[in-house]
Amino acid sequence: MANNQSVRRHLDAFTGGRIIGKLEEGRSVTAEFGIAHSIVSRLWRQFQTTGTTIRGFSRGRPRGTTPADDRYIVLQARRKRRQTVGEIARHTTQATGRPISRFTVARRLHGGGLFSRRPVRCVPLTPAHRRRRSLWYWEHRNWRQ
Repeated sequence: MANNQSVRRHLDAFTGGRIIGKLEEGRSVTAEFGIAHSIVSRLWRQFQTTGTTIRGFSRGRPRGTTPADDRYIVLQARRKRRQTVGEIARHTTQATGRPISRFTVARRLHGGGLFSRRPVRCVPLTPAHRRRRSLWYWEHRNWRQ
């Protein structure tokens, strides 16, 4: 980084707890920790209102599934390998009571390391097929146009 840009660091929970402890003792902390007075006052105000110094990171839309739901989805997919994403979504909706889309299930499976595969669209060859193909090859191996 260039010298004229400031480096932004967030306080971890341990440092926040130390700062609150020193403030409760009535000691000055801005010089000791090397942080601005505004940060200390914001931290103290947050501690007085919420009782904790941990910042809540809740941005965006809340998740439709809990971590337990995510584990259940992956477990369902591993138990029944032939199940479609829509079927897993229906089972999960019935189990949790909350509607969960098939796209959410696909994302959770992807997060769990499971990926969809397309089924093979060909007929497996029987020994008779292989024998006939081999005979055709031996009859036509010197065949030129």
